[in-house]
Amino acid sequence: MELLLEIIKFGLPAVLMLLLTYVMLTNFMENEENRRMYFLKKETQKSALPIRLQAYERIALFLERISPNSLIVRTPSKGLTVKEYQSLLLRSIRDEFEHNLSQQVYMSDEAWQMVVTAKSATVSIINRVANDVPSDAPGVVLGKKILEHAMSLNAFPTKGALHFIKDELKREF
Repeated sequence: MELLLEIIKFGLPAVLMLLLTYVMLTNFMENEENRRMYFLKKETQKSALPIRLQAYERIALFLERISPNSLIVRTPSKGLTVKEYQSLLLRSIRDEFEHNLSQQVYMSDEAWQMVVTAKSATVSIINRVANDVPSDAPGVVLGKKILEHAMSLNAFPTKGALHFIKDELKREF
């Protein structure tokens, strides 16, 4: 019995010290890992910030370029019929979109969805207006009708998407 008491007297404190040491070391290692991850994330964000800002800038430029007033001015309609001009406008939008497709990696899902929606709405408006104009009419007529339609809308889809992106930038940066 006395031997058992001696073992408990020396063994219990040793086991408690071992347990305490294990808990402290585990806690220390976890804190060090968290600290290392924080600094790694901070360094990554520092290098990624300019890239993300550039992505938002490129998308803002894309939205400006596909807005009707910019698109019509930038895409000449001389000598084209309505169908040819419609095709040229849609190809211009598609090319711009494909050029900026990789920017979605740096944007939130909501912001990218707004961009895709604005692009789709712009294409839809061009198609709808083109269907209301005789297909053999000069392309200038289509350009004028698109601009008239854009003026009749309170807010063109590209403006809404651009506003959303600007608000997101203000929140995040």
